[in-house]
Amino acid sequence: MMIESYLHILPEVAEAIKNKKPVVALESTIISHGMPYPHNVETARRVESIIRENGAVPATICIMEGRLKVGLTEEELEFLGTAKDVAKVSRRDLPFMVAKKLNGATTVATTMIIAEMAGIDVFVTGGIGGVHRGAEESFDISADLTELAQTNVAVVCAGVKSIPVSYTHLTL
Repeated sequence: MMIESYLHILPEVAEAIKNKKPVVALESTIISHGMPYPHNVETARRVESIIRENGAVPATICIMEGRLKVGLTEEELEFLGTAKDVAKVSRRDLPFMVAKKLNGATTVATTMIIAEMAGIDVFVTGGIGGVHRGAEESFDISADLTELAQTNVAVVCAGVKSIPVSYTHLTL
């Protein structure tokens, strides 16, 4: 069975995609892991409202009970903001989350993958992951960076969350 069979698109989002109306994908990690309740849900609703005010349809993306959700109901958004069993899901975790029917908040990389599967061309986020300090030894490099190179979704963001600079390694 193809992973696309686990894709569940909210009817409003599906209709907008079908009719070639603007749709904006949103990640869900900020809701489950980035802010405390109720600020997380209030912020998510406000961002969705801003997108609507500007003529597009918001599509917050997450994983619920192993289903790839594109667009959330009010109840699903509330669940995502309050549940304690929501994992932070990157590219490598996607098959496991689906197979085990778990709940997950999507990182930038995973949101891009699911947005592309759904036919969404634009994704907005506060920032993408970067290269972490000591990466030359730990190889701690965000999957967001490679996903940007291989997934056909435009990402609009404020920048990279972390870019280390080691002046001791610079050669002038």
